[in-house]
Amino acid sequence: MEYLRSMIFLFILFLGFALFTKSIKKIFRNIQLGKTSYRTDQKGKRWKTMLFVALGQSRMNKRPIAGFLHVLVYLGFVVVNIDFIEIMIDGVLGTNRFFSNIFPPFIYNAFTAILDIFALLVIISVIIFYIRRNILHIKRLNMYELKGWPKNDANYILIFEFLLMLAFLTINACESILQQRGETMSLGYFPVSIGLIVPIINQMNLSTISLEYIKDFFWWFHVVGVLFFVNYLYYSKHLHIFLAFPTTWFSNLSKKGKLDNLDAVTREVRLMLNPNIDPYAATERDPKEDVTEKFGASDIFDLTSVQLMSAYSCTECGRCTAVCPANITGKKLSPRKIMMDTRDRLEEVGRNIEKNGTYKDDDKKLLDHYIQREELRACTTCNACVEACPILIDPLSIIMQLRRYMIMEESSAPRGWNMMMTNIENNGAPWQYSRTDRLNWAKD
Repeated sequence: MEYLRSMIFLFILFLGFALFTKSIKKIFRNIQLGKTSYRTDQKGKRWKTMLFVALGQSRMNKRPIAGFLHVLVYLGFVVVNIDFIEIMIDGVLGTNRFFSNIFPPFIYNAFTAILDIFALLVIISVIIFYIRRNILHIKRLNMYELKGWPKNDANYILIFEFLLMLAFLTINACESILQQRGETMSLGYFPVSIGLIVPIINQMNLSTISLEYIKDFFWWFHVVGVLFFVNYLYYSKHLHIFLAFPTTWFSNLSKKGKLDNLDAVTREVRLMLNPNIDPYAATERDPKEDVTEKFGASDIFDLTSVQLMSAYSCTECGRCTAVCPANITGKKLSPRKIMMDTRDRLEEVGRNIEKNGTYKDDDKKLLDHYIQREELRACTTCNACVEACPILIDPLSIIMQLRRYMIMEESSAPRGWNMMMTNIENNGAPWQYSRTDRLNWAKD
């Protein structure tokens, strides 16, 4: 019987990780559709940033209540799922609480007690999160871009985390009762389960066999649930559990407000300023120049791999949109929606590739079909969204690339913008008067 149980466990474990690996390959393939632009400078600072921001949750404290609750869920889920290592060993070997044979009793008791307490903290936190989303209706968590699947996804995750932690506590409670009855060895200490779950089970007057069945049921529920959760992440905003680490490592370390230069423009300027280079022969002289590049971006292929990875990493928390001055004043721009639209378009292209073997033009683009020009023109480039993001995502970089395409490739800009750019070109200033008159305001 134990042999059959182990075989079933191994099959479920293999299936879960195989499906997870398949999903990871899809994500990596889609990210690679962007231009290669992985940042590798300042490695020491990048490791420090990743450890403090992704692992240490250092930017969550800007909204103390939500930040504290998130840290509890994050730590609780990590700590509790350390126990999954023991569960995997038990499932393969057919043992019960394998670590109790390795660690001294007082260490194992402390370990199981910590797991028990964190499971309760996670349950409390997800209940509060659910209330904030669905009863208190926090504005940034109920905006128009979250209607439908995004809102449901957030609720599904909260409910599922609640059930997983409840199953974990129920396993511990059944274990405690069986230990009290002398049916199993006394292994571990479960203060929360004993205090909250055991009294409820005792009211049922269950037999030992019934308790063992209940424990087994919730043990399998926990195993299958964790593997299901891992594979569900591909379809969920909770991919940031994994992708927050590379996203913060490859984040932009330049000073906020510093915009990058377009390589295509830099090449053109270099050709114009160097009289020794024949512009018509430049591509023949330097193989690196043999690149036909459009200005800006109109689709996901024109963005960088880091930008596409950021789209998958977006937590949809809405902190960026909550501080966006354009959105606050009623304009359509929502930095969160920019990231969600980029991810949706990326997923659509991925499905296109799976269906056709390679990308087949579908007459759609990120610009216009997903992100509207009105949204892009509303951006003030203030960097508030970048500063607010808890994992250093940069929606502004995508907005600027799309705007560059609109202006430099299509000459599509409002009349006021065109007048300003003409004045800068002719007068060296946004205003319509000559350079010699620029300091007249200071006279007298």
